[in-house]
Amino acid sequence: MSDLSDQTLDVYDSHAAIYDAHRSRALFEARWLSRFGAALGPGKRVLDLGCGGGEPIARWFLSEGYAVTGVDFAPAMIEIARGRWPDGDWRVGDMRSLDLGEVFDGIIAWNSFFHLAAEEQRAMFPRLARHLIPGGALMLTVGPRAGETTGTVAGQTVAHASLSPAEYAARLEDVGLRLTGFLSEDPDCASHTVLMARKEKE
Repeated sequence: MSDLSDQTLDVYDSHAAIYDAHRSRALFEARWLSRFGAALGPGKRVLDLGCGGGEPIARWFLSEGYAVTGVDFAPAMIEIARGRWPDGDWRVGDMRSLDLGEVFDGIIAWNSFFHLAAEEQRAMFPRLARHLIPGGALMLTVGPRAGETTGTVAGQTVAHASLSPAEYAARLEDVGLRLTGFLSEDPDCASHTVLMARKEKE
């Protein structure tokens, strides 16, 4: 599935404007974003992995006073975000090789982490842990069960994969993070499956 993950990059980069135009701004995610924000505290540093054009996730955090660093593997997506917030911290980068040399109070990967193949996801947890401060929070959208499938963006195929909830908990524990929330196919969040974790304090 790794090849399909690379194809996903091409799809988002080639169809960035179409994806951005059709991305819901209804903020059905608001309850989870508020819960994540409460776990962080006000004014903290947030790393938004797979930020796209910044709508609506990064915008929510910016409007609530958080300092946002947005990273996306599609240069065209980052250009859209820079157009909206020219003074923002927007970076082209692939989370699979994430190495920013910085730590953040929180990391969110909403509708992005699940585009990675299962083995790529497993390799991500040490990287995520290294970029979090002790006590920092993590929120991901994942799948409700282990498996691989596909979705579409602008009519093009993109990859989707997930580990099992038990494996997510175990992988997090291996790198010093504790699972603090997991809700499968939340009916109040457009059926997204949401995972939250916190890095243990030293």
